[in-house]
Amino acid sequence: MKALVIGAGGVGSAIANIASRRQFLTEMTVADYDLKRAEAAVARTKDERIQAVAVDASDVEALRELIKKTKPDLVINAVDPRFVMPIFRACEVEEVNYLDMAMSLSKPHPEYPYTECGVKLGDEQFARDWNWSERGIYALVGMGIEPGMSDVFAKYASDHLFSEIDSITVLDGSNLVVEGYEFAPTFSIWTTVEECLNPPIVWEDGKGWFTTEPFSEPEIFDFPEGIGPVACVNVEHEEVVLIPQKVDAKKVNFKYGLGEEFIGILETIHKLGLDRTERVNVKGLMVSPRDLLAAALPDPATLGKRMKGKTCAGVLVKGKDKAGAPKAVYIYHVVDNEWSMKEYGDQAVVWQTALNPVIAMELIHEGIWKPEAVMGPEWFDPLPFLEKVKEFGMDWKIREERI
Repeated sequence: MKALVIGAGGVGSAIANIASRRQFLTEMTVADYDLKRAEAAVARTKDERIQAVAVDASDVEALRELIKKTKPDLVINAVDPRFVMPIFRACEVEEVNYLDMAMSLSKPHPEYPYTECGVKLGDEQFARDWNWSERGIYALVGMGIEPGMSDVFAKYASDHLFSEIDSITVLDGSNLVVEGYEFAPTFSIWTTVEECLNPPIVWEDGKGWFTTEPFSEPEIFDFPEGIGPVACVNVEHEEVVLIPQKVDAKKVNFKYGLGEEFIGILETIHKLGLDRTERVNVKGLMVSPRDLLAAALPDPATLGKRMKGKTCAGVLVKGKDKAGAPKAVYIYHVVDNEWSMKEYGDQAVVWQTALNPVIAMELIHEGIWKPEAVMGPEWFDPLPFLEKVKEFGMDWKIREERI
């Protein structure tokens, strides 16, 4: 498979690093606005199949030219979700397959943002499904860790563990700390602000999708493998859009284990207007406050050596088992930062995210997953995916929960 990766940040670099260890890859181009960053991502792989180029992910025409030049079988979007649609459009026009880990951005309801949905995550992409179908190309959307592996877990629970599902709550938490910093997010702050400060989206059977106030339904969840209890709240996330399309559940929501301190910081960011994406005049320069915030904080890709702890992604599923008895499980995947740094040289959060598109690429290459038009992870058999997870050193697990 020939792949073009747009974005050489933490996740894009980790995708190249992980894919370089797999035989299915014939050629990969890593593209970034900063050529030096792309070159650094390629150099660490020491793989002659992988090359670096420069591209502006916001420029559809530049992306089209790069696609024409590299002729990939698949374009992988590894940049912030604000660039989803330029890359998506470029792929559609050039009739090349596409994969992302975060879907097109939402827009709050203009009158009732905290009760009704406006434009949902991914709506712009699914609206183009017909054209992708006509062109005979595919877009595999939401194929990271969350969304991504979490969606696979939900499909596995539905297919193999439950006869009836009352609720699916995606729960993400960690005990990661970054030495030397009072505040240093382990993932893109741009994306974190977007998903945490937008109105959270929830699905309920008979009601459909609706929104709530930010940080709604707070609870303490005890994460496995020593991570322990973490304060979790509802946030906006793609799984709530994707899972109900293929899994029959009475309720679906996403809760992020932010912890009380991080929630307070995000609330302050919002109060100060630093979450805004509209540019403001700063001494003659037009600057987006959120871009400034991201530039002022350390690059998550560079924090691996300072990080300690584990990160966990999983789904809490409640309902009835195949025999009709009450059942509750937490299906999860934990990565220890010490392990990921030792084995791959990537910090835990970006490695865990990057793993999933590589597995999906290999399944597509082998003809096991056969995407058509616009699809999410739930559209496919989860077992081949979960079998491949075992090959990378950190396996997924199931914990029985109280009914």
